[in-house]
Amino acid sequence: MLCKMKHNSGVSSIKLSYIQFVQKVHYTDEPGNRAQTIKEAPSLADFIDNGNTNSIRGYEGLLKPLNGERMRVPPWLKMKIPSGNEYKKIKKSLTGLSLSTVCEEAKCPNIGECWGGDGHTATATIMVMGDTCTRGCRFCSVKTSRAPPPLNPDEPKNTAEAIAKWGVGYVVLTSVDRDDLPDGGAAHFALTVSEVKRRNSKILVECLTPDFAGNLSCVEAIIDSGLDVYAHNVETVQRLQRFVRDPRANYEQTLSVLSHAKKYKPSLITKTSIMLGLGESDEEIYQTMKDLRENGVGCLTLGQYMQPTKRHLKVKEYVTPEKFDYWKKVGDELGFLYTASGPLVRSSYRAGQSIDKLL
Repeated sequence: MLCKMKHNSGVSSIKLSYIQFVQKVHYTDEPGNRAQTIKEAPSLADFIDNGNTNSIRGYEGLLKPLNGERMRVPPWLKMKIPSGNEYKKIKKSLTGLSLSTVCEEAKCPNIGECWGGDGHTATATIMVMGDTCTRGCRFCSVKTSRAPPPLNPDEPKNTAEAIAKWGVGYVVLTSVDRDDLPDGGAAHFALTVSEVKRRNSKILVECLTPDFAGNLSCVEAIIDSGLDVYAHNVETVQRLQRFVRDPRANYEQTLSVLSHAKKYKPSLITKTSIMLGLGESDEEIYQTMKDLRENGVGCLTLGQYMQPTKRHLKVKEYVTPEKFDYWKKVGDELGFLYTASGPLVRSSYRAGQSIDKLL
């Protein structure tokens, strides 16, 4: 590892103004025995909160790459290391019941805040149908395989049991894609919702679903299970779909799923999410938001894309908190029931606090 450190000699106290780590890793790639050089992705230290404020004011780092230079993670994206009794309790409960959460699998930056409580009910987004996906989206760190392990028939019951133990009033259920199954796992997903509702009919359930390869009867099966919110993420603008998502997912298919969910049950709240910082333009973001409203989507979240590992898509831009505030205003003007927009906002971030007011 090469480590280069510079300091500002004009400041009386020694202060690091620039730290750059470049890791050159050489490995053998068969066939051809080609040496590859990989630049290190943002390290753990880049994401640890050091007390900086949630604003661009005074920040002099890069927001877009310049001459191949690696961008440091700006202060508004740094979070505290997960800790706390509630965090440990949830993690232990999930491990004991052999369940998976998108919080862990997708390396969500809010895991400490959502699991730790922070003045509100601690929540976790549970990922059903296992932890291995049949698709390989270039932004996602969830494991992939053409032939994932079979579904666990006890998972619906175990999931409902875990939720009952936590005593939460709002839960988000999501899943990997299972293109290896005839129904994409829709029946398994729906059974999980039914089990949760059977144990506590008052609990609110949001389902963040796959697209089921465009099979709208699968969408209907999920809705008939008794959920309260139907969510499916568009992820990015139309132009970038084929670069960001697996080829089996696309813009039109996502809009079809969301539109059908609303038409099938007009009283249902539908929801989606957009990642920013992948190279999209303002015009493309605005058009995507318009398309979503025209297809009946009621709730929208916008957050910063963060590269989970060096094997995934690089961040093209760190969008400022002020710009996220602007998109919230645009969302409100377009008529979304609510628009959650911020650097660390994710699809399921504190979902219950916002949705509960609408139900």
